[in-house]
Amino acid sequence: MDLPLIGSLEHWHDFYALTGSASATLVGLMFVAVSISDGAFTHQHQMGIRAFLSPTVVHFSAILIVCLISTLPDETWKWCSFLLVITGAIGLGYCVLLWRRMIHHGFMGTIDAIDRFWYAQLPIVSYLLILVAGIGLYRHAVISLDMLAFALIALLLIGLRNSWDMTLWILDRRLQKNTDQ
Repeated sequence: MDLPLIGSLEHWHDFYALTGSASATLVGLMFVAVSISDGAFTHQHQMGIRAFLSPTVVHFSAILIVCLISTLPDETWKWCSFLLVITGAIGLGYCVLLWRRMIHHGFMGTIDAIDRFWYAQLPIVSYLLILVAGIGLYRHAVISLDMLAFALIALLLIGLRNSWDMTLWILDRRLQKNTDQ
């Protein structure tokens, strides 16, 4: 507990480097997937893009941001705590906005419960963990680093699952398009 933050984070450096690199790569792959989707993302599907594609990119980006925060050299407990609390709060706000958007556009009745769980509910838990980890770091609770790692792993799994779900959706649209012709 008396260790400076940089000493505590030193043990986590490889985890943050690997997780941050993976999330950055996955953000790039999301852009590639969209660019080669062959008409699946049309004006007709614009609300779906905002409800499903954008959150996945946001979650991968949040992972990258937390990893960058966690590998900043010479940071203090308070500074790291502040940045993590802000990141968690922004993530929570984004999830609430996404939830409202889904309700407003009538997606809640047409989205399977499992998709609502993965796209809208589970990310809230991850961002809450980031926020709580930030508060814990303010109090010099090293256990908060474990909590933060769990939140990042959860967001990574959420993003991977949702990316696969979107890939299947794109393939389904492509098959429908080919069948209609």
